[in-house]
Amino acid sequence: MISETLLPATGQPVSAAQQLKDRIRNRTARVGVIGLGYVGLPLAVEFAKQGFDVTGIDVQGSKVDEFNSGHSYVKDVSDDVFGPLIRGGKLRATTDFSVLTELDTVDICVPTPLRKTKDPDMSFVVAASDEVAKYLHPGLLVMLESTTYPGTTDELVLPKLEATGLIVGKDFFLCFSPERVDPGNAKFHTRNIPKVVGGITPVCTEVGALFYQQSLDTVVSVSSTRVAEMVKLLENTFRMINIGLVNEMALMCDRMQIDVWEVIDAAATKPFGFMPFYPGPGLGGHCIPIDPFYLSWKSKEAGIEARFIDLAGYINGRMPEFVVEKIQNALNDEGKPLKNSHVHVLGVAYKRDIDDVRESPALDIIALLERRGARVTYTDRYVRKIRKDGGDLHSVELYPAVEEADCCVIVTDHTGIDYSAIADKAKLILDTRNALKGKRSHKIVRL
Repeated sequence: MISETLLPATGQPVSAAQQLKDRIRNRTARVGVIGLGYVGLPLAVEFAKQGFDVTGIDVQGSKVDEFNSGHSYVKDVSDDVFGPLIRGGKLRATTDFSVLTELDTVDICVPTPLRKTKDPDMSFVVAASDEVAKYLHPGLLVMLESTTYPGTTDELVLPKLEATGLIVGKDFFLCFSPERVDPGNAKFHTRNIPKVVGGITPVCTEVGALFYQQSLDTVVSVSSTRVAEMVKLLENTFRMINIGLVNEMALMCDRMQIDVWEVIDAAATKPFGFMPFYPGPGLGGHCIPIDPFYLSWKSKEAGIEARFIDLAGYINGRMPEFVVEKIQNALNDEGKPLKNSHVHVLGVAYKRDIDDVRESPALDIIALLERRGARVTYTDRYVRKIRKDGGDLHSVELYPAVEEADCCVIVTDHTGIDYSAIADKAKLILDTRNALKGKRSHKIVRL
């Protein structure tokens, strides 16, 4: 914990900001991370790799135990990197928030889900902020990384911290820095994805930027926490709306009997003014299906209707139903009803080569198929079990399931799978990801 010291030459007190900057530069700052999931764990690892002593905090005791065992439960961080940092004492985890009294920095990386009413559930951020406020001390740098609506940092977090009597920008420092993690991306990861940071005051921004510069390749400072909060929402809203557009194109092309994939590939040859997006069975993951609705909710509070966001959300949310209708129509063409047919799903993770099923369209597709009386099985080497109403569903061997099913549907196109061979053995196959690009057969139905 930083305390007031005097400059030898002048006898003047050294500011808390300067003391913290010095500790950050010489790697003696003690780093904390609240929330040890797919954002917090990789962040903790990056700082530990640069020589900082890092303490992770999580309310789940089982996660803390696994963390301290030296086993990485986040696919993007290997045990070969994670284990030595634990054994070398650079990384540790606890459920005890009182450790905050010993730390110089703390990143809050907790979930920010939506309620069923599509408004933000800030309970995790509130709980973490309350714990930080309880142990707030002079010299602490607090950074919120959880994706949220513009105004969260200064409207929700700041009042809790200032209620202690400490002054932001003088006694403690508060920033927002949006996480930009893309699980499973082999090219871009925590270290080399540019890091945006905005503080409550200019001094907060300076300290926050300096901190991230110690472990991350590029840091982009912005003028406020609200700008930083809006950056993440713009990024994911841009992607969500463009996916909504191309999904609507897929619906139109289906009615007109036009190959939407061929249309996109041809349009992508234009060297300017066009960026290819691709249709699919629906949006998944924690960010793209959720983050834009934070902006929609906040804009309604400001008296503005986010019509693009709401419409794109409706179209993207409709895609699982469209996929099931395609399956039903394809079976009908073969003289089979969907009811009592065996449908085998290939891939249930929300994107390729990861084990995350959050908001995965596969879950909706399976539920819709079962509701219509189909018997559903699935294969996914990354997801061994999915929980659903009526009991868990377990991944089965690819063969003989592919050969036995009345229809197979490619929902998540994991790499390393011979989809062409699957199509040859399947009685009927629906490809929602263009995994069978270039392959022609009367058995193949495309989105």
